[in-house]
Order: sequence, then structure tokens, then C-alpha cells
Amino acid sequence: MPCAGKPTRDLAGAHTVRLLDFGANFLFTPSYMIRSMTGFARREQSGVHGSLTWELRTVNHRYLEIACRVPEEFRVAESDFRQKVAAGVRRGKVDATLNFRAATDAGSELEIDRTLLEQLVRRARDVASLAGTPSNVDPLDLLRWPGVVRESSRDMLPVLAAAHAALALALEELAATRASEGERIGAMLSQRCTTLLSLVDAVQIRLPEVRARIRARLLERLAQLQAQPDTDRLEQELVILAQKMDVDEELDRLRSHVTEIRKALSADEPAGRRLDFLMQELNREANTLSSKSQDAETTRLAVDMKVIIEQMREQVQNVE
Repeated sequence: MPCAGKPTRDLAGAHTVRLLDFGANFLFTPSYMIRSMTGFARREQSGVHGSLTWELRTVNHRYLEIACRVPEEFRVAESDFRQKVAAGVRRGKVDATLNFRAATDAGSELEIDRTLLEQLVRRARDVASLAGTPSNVDPLDLLRWPGVVRESSRDMLPVLAAAHAALALALEELAATRASEGERIGAMLSQRCTTLLSLVDAVQIRLPEVRARIRARLLERLAQLQAQPDTDRLEQELVILAQKMDVDEELDRLRSHVTEIRKALSADEPAGRRLDFLMQELNREANTLSSKSQDAETTRLAVDMKVIIEQMREQVQNVE
């Protein structure tokens, strides 16, 4: 596979092409925002050379993986096509397919290899002479022989330029579809963040009531035992119990992670990996909150949090 920028001959051997020149003229420069990894684009470009069609399909993937399928005569530029796609897509599995239908009047003509044809005629006569039969060679049979008839060299320079231009347009269309889907995902994540914060606030509001209820429950049990408690020791036990069930730090970290999610959603750079990490952190805090819970309502709120976080995590898997 040729390197970009090095002089390369097309398969017909007719022209020398500097592939880097195409990249300079038709380089696709993406504008970053939260984008989905799922998208589709199709661009067709017609001219005197024929018809070129690029189809781009992308799905979610942990890294960037590009599958480029081009006709044989375009293999010379495959490396540049891949570089252009990589410049427009940072993450996801990309399936890029180029179809080419040459124009019937594109200037190519049929050529006959006279040297090969003359050899075939002589050999046919030799065989007829050895067999003692008259030489009766059908011209159409000779034309069917591999290599006797071939298509004349096509000027690939304008065709490759058109392919690069069409790919740049297809990448722009792909970016638009991924950005549109990303906007929908971003709106959903933002709404879930608001819901999650409301659940955090609900747990925070319940904390004084839960602490008071635990204190009252402990005093009630002591009264049932008809025991005279040591006031200082009782207060120490209540402090230890309060520390074990203290979830202020978990609530603060949940709020902090939501703030980071909102920053990532508005940042002008790919945010999928960061959002995925934040989902893990949110889930960890929600699990800790649930394990520390001494109240049925707080447990229910923690479960609701985990449901919301799981919904967010599923959507984040599709963010670039």
C-alpha cells in the first residue's frame, strides 16, 4: 500500500499522482461536540468519468476501526481515504464503501495486443499442420483469449480527485447525522441528571428525620429493657452509629459527578470515554448509599438512582 505524498502510478501505468495533493484540497475538518457513534451517509458524484458513490456507516465501538472497500483501480488511494475518515471520526466502527461506474464515453478504448495475437495465430497453424487439418481459426475465439483485448489506460487523476471530493462531502453528512443523534442523547442525559439531583436532594432532606428516628428507636429499646443508660456512653454509641450511616460524602460526590457530566456534554471534544467513567463513579456512590441506608424510603431512592444511572450508561455507550 503506498504512502501518502509519494509519487505513485495508477494500475494502468499511465500517470504519476501525488496523493497528498488530494488530501490538501479536500481535507475534512470536523467540529467537535457530543456526537453519537451511529450514523449513515451516502454521497454520489457524477461527471465525464462516470459515477462515484460513497456510503459510510458507523456503529459504536470501543476504539476507532475503519473498514474501507474500494474498487481495484482505487487501491492506490486507499491509505489517503483511511486518513480522511480518521480525521472526521474519532471513535466507532466505520464501514466506508466506494462504488464506481465508469461512463461509456469516458475516453477509454479497446486495445489489441498484436504480439500476443500473432503468436496465437502461428501456434494455431502449427497445431493444424501437425494434425494434418486445414487451419481454420475463428477470429472471435482469438479475441476471447485472455490478454488479447484490454481496455486502454484511463486517466485516473480526475477520477481520484472526484473520489476525494465525494468522500469529504459524505463525511460532512455523516458528522451532521451523528451530531443530530448526539444532541438527542445529550438532551436525554441532561434530563436524567436533573432527575438524579432531585433524588439526591430527597435523600438529603430525609437525613435529619432518619437520624432522629434511629435515636428514638434506641431509647425506646433501652426503656423496654428498663435499664438506666450511661448518658455519655449512649451519646458515644449514637455518634458511632451516625458515622456508620453518614452518607453526606456520597451525596456530595453524586452532585460533583453530575456537574462533571454536564461539563462533558458542553465540551468541544469527544466525551464518550469520560462519560463512561463518570457512569461507573455514579453507580459506585449509589451502591454505597444503598448499603448504608437505615431507612426503607432512602433505600427506595437509592434504587431509583441506580435505575436512572443504568439508563444513562446505556446511552453513553453510543457517544463518541
